[in-house]
This record gives sequence, C-alpha cells and structure tokens, in this order.
Amino acid sequence: MNRYRAVRWSIAASAMLVACSWWFKEALPPPGRLQAQLLTEPVQEAVDSPAVDTTVEGVTYRIQPRYRYDLSGLVVSLHHSDTWWDYAHREWNDHINLMDLCAVWGPNAASGIYRSIHFDNTQWECHFSTHSSQAWSQFHLDAVSNNHLLTDKPEVARQMLRVHVGDQVRVRGYLVDYTIFADGVPRGTRVSSTTRSDSGAGACEVIYVESVEIIDSPGRTWRALYRVGLAALVLAIVAWALLPTRPFDAPG
Repeated sequence: MNRYRAVRWSIAASAMLVACSWWFKEALPPPGRLQAQLLTEPVQEAVDSPAVDTTVEGVTYRIQPRYRYDLSGLVVSLHHSDTWWDYAHREWNDHINLMDLCAVWGPNAASGIYRSIHFDNTQWECHFSTHSSQAWSQFHLDAVSNNHLLTDKPEVARQMLRVHVGDQVRVRGYLVDYTIFADGVPRGTRVSSTTRSDSGAGACEVIYVESVEIIDSPGRTWRALYRVGLAALVLAIVAWALLPTRPFDAPG
C-alpha cells in the first residue's frame, strides 16, 4: 500500500471513528444498566439555617438554604451557563449557577421510558417531548426535574463540569433561594421548587451543591475514543496536505 492510499485510509477510518463515537458518547443507557439508587425518590429534609452571603467574580449573592437535598438520577440533558449563546446568565451577572442538569429517576428510570423521550435544555429550562402518545402516557412528570446547580467552590465546580449526558449521578446539597446584588442593591431572586409535582412540566430545583458523584458513566469510553478519533483525523489531514503532489500520468 503506497503512502497516498495509507493516508486516505487513515482519514476515512478516523472520520468513521469520530462519527460513531460522537453518536454513542452521550447515548442514554438501557434501564438494566442503571444502579438501584436511581429507582428511588430524592431525599429532602427541611433545615432552619440563616442566609449566607458569598462573593464570586466581584458579584455578591445571598443564599438561603431551605431543605437538605440528595438526588440520584440519570442525566438526560444539560446546559453549561458559560456557553456562547447564553446571554441571560451574563446579563444577570450570575457566576454561581454554573450548569443546569436535567435528570430522571424512580418510575421513569425503572421503565426505560426516557429512551422514547427527547430532552433539550435552554438557558433556564429542560424541555421534553415525544411523537408517541403511548410513551407520553407512561412518562411521569413528577420523576423528572431541571436542576440549577450552584457553587462558589472551585473543587465542586470541577466535579460538576465532569458530568455528561448519559451519566448516573448523585448530587448532594441544599435546595435554596438566592439573590444577586449589584452595588449593594438586590437585582433579582430565584426561588427553588420544593416538590417534584409543583409544575405541569417537571420541577425546577435550585441546588447549592456540596458534592457531585458520578456513579456510572457508560459513555466515558466513547468520549475517549471521540478525542482519539479527532486527533487522528487532524493528523491524517495534515499528513495528506504535506504529501508531495502526485504527477499525472501522461496519456498513452
């Protein structure tokens, strides 16, 4: 095999690896792959704690804990607040709501119905839909939530940013309300849901995060292969560009 053909095959093989791994790296696992703790409801306990003030990137926030909260769920969609098209968090000067994490648990996890539902996160909400009326009838709106994850601690932020769609996670912390201040004046307050059935389209919890544990990550291998495939594809394209121009065969 000459070098031209070898490089062409390298480009084709690495492109195929990128495409396959991209497809599977955030695929939702089957219900048989889920850990038993995802089949239970979140644990919520009322607390009587004073509000806490914290400052991040020069902005002051007042955080009012309301309930201790412990959620184990399957991540079906997420949103990073620093993504380029998220203008709302920038306008609010909100530097502690690092990400939104949409998760299912309990009956939605046990039945596997989440694999028939499409999930998508906007700047503030998790939307879910399906073309199947049967799937929708089996989907429990009180076993899904969009969780606004807050932290002012860099080590917790690093834990949060390791989470991907398809991961099984345990999030522990507090359901809180929080107020953003500008020049000492309250600019706005966000209030947490306190029950999974207080909304017709899933709840929105505001969680001050103490820890995030990735219980299982079926897509971890595919994400690694995706990075390998991208690197191989770039190298193969560079190699092709560096090959000397092939002479044309003279007509016979």
